Amino acid sequence: MGGRLATHLEQISHDPAVLDDGQFWAVAVSFEGEMTFARFSELSESEFASSDWSSLETPWKSTSDESTYLQYVESIRSEIADGSVYQVNACYELFNELADTGQSLEGLFSKLLRENPAPFAQYLRIPGLEIASASPERLISLKSRRVLTSPIKGTMRESDAEFGEKDKAENLMIVDLMRNDLGQICKHGTIEVTDLFRSERHPGLTHLVSDIEGELKSGISWREILQAISPAGSVSGAPKSAALKTISRNEKQPRGIYCGALGWVHGDQAEIAVGIRTFWKVDDGVLRFGTGAGITWGSDPLSEWRETQLKARKLISIAGGAL
Repeated sequence: MGGRLATHLEQISHDPAVLDDGQFWAVAVSFEGEMTFARFSELSESEFASSDWSSLETPWKSTSDESTYLQYVESIRSEIADGSVYQVNACYELFNELADTGQSLEGLFSKLLRENPAPFAQYLRIPGLEIASASPERLISLKSRRVLTSPIKGTMRESDAEFGEKDKAENLMIVDLMRNDLGQICKHGTIEVTDLFRSERHPGLTHLVSDIEGELKSGISWREILQAISPAGSVSGAPKSAALKTISRNEKQPRGIYCGALGWVHGDQAEIAVGIRTFWKVDDGVLRFGTGAGITWGSDPLSEWRETQLKARKLISIAGGAL
């Protein structure tokens, strides 16, 4: 990730207390909160070694079809009308069986770097889990006790003119949520919105992004940090607790690493991204990819479905196989 190459895996832990030891740890936290940390002994600055990827030829399957997703969106709008929630990120999973169950995702990550460069692109392979991510979204950057989060809320085609009020209102909701999350771990009076409604261009897409910063409290642990910020507000909703209940009722398939937290921690520095635009596989030989959209009262169900397809289409075309 970001030119850092970590090798020689020495330890895997599920206890966030290990992150406080000052060594280099890869971080993978699922949307549901399952934490995995991998310690590597060798760290260098290096470009990722390019390798080939055999494009998939079979069509992708989905945990949701258009009709089911439209119903999901309408059910969220009904909950918003009842006043129980303001915004919910509604997602589903795409999956494809690999012809060679042992096929590495190194080649796929190489293609992602070439054809869909992303600021938080990263690759991780440990026993039982392999990830190739083209995430564009920062969950937190940490440097000398200063923490920065940059939620994305609002997506349009690169050719579209500008973001509308619906996108800005949705983004502002998540900015307020992330201010609250940082308030649990940052010193009082240090939290500020340093950039509101910034347009960021990515391959084929433009995102609406805001920055929130703060200074960590003295003595705060990584357990407390991860519990406060996970899952990210941009991929859950607001209020977070109510949105998570809505997601649990409607999404029968756990999101897993999709919409989780991916990155690294090394002493007083960290780069952790939101696990979106991410391919992953476990030990079953199935390649997975998640997509979704933020739903508000002003959402048009069909437009939201099309947004989920828009987000997935470019990356699925890189992996191969019909969407």
